[in-house]
Amino acid sequence: MQNSISTDRLFLNNLTIEDSEFIIELVNSKGWLEFIGDRNVHSNEEAVKYIHKILHSENIYYWVVRIKDGNIPAGIVTFIKRDCFENFDIGFAFLPAYTGLGYAYESSKEVLKMVSSNPEYHTVLATTKPENVQSIKLLKKLGLYFEKEIEVGEKKLHLFKYKHII
Repeated sequence: MQNSISTDRLFLNNLTIEDSEFIIELVNSKGWLEFIGDRNVHSNEEAVKYIHKILHSENIYYWVVRIKDGNIPAGIVTFIKRDCFENFDIGFAFLPAYTGLGYAYESSKEVLKMVSSNPEYHTVLATTKPENVQSIKLLKKLGLYFEKEIEVGEKKLHLFKYKHII
């Protein structure tokens, strides 16, 4: 998987231990807690453990999205192979100050473009809570379509699908 991606306004680089302070802020932001869930990461030590777990999994990719002007970490794009799905799923989360500015679309679009060149990733999934209207709008804008409602644990989620046609 590509380590870094660049767009007109953004750099996407693989998550590293040096991103621990940013991760603490992101996983404790209102949107993350409401739509993704509490990861119990409140200290640098917990953030480092969280990042290590991500970095040592062959099925999890996190890119930190940085604004080129100032190299400011604004959010993440994820690409994860979950046990409950046969395909990888794409995800995104941004700090509140950087939502609604097109960064999630710009960065997620580049990740989809990159992975779709590999036949293994021609189908990509995404899940979101039904009440996460902003994510649903973005998924549709990225070309994903609603597949079905599913239950994962005790959570009802909407499953979206992206099929790249060669």
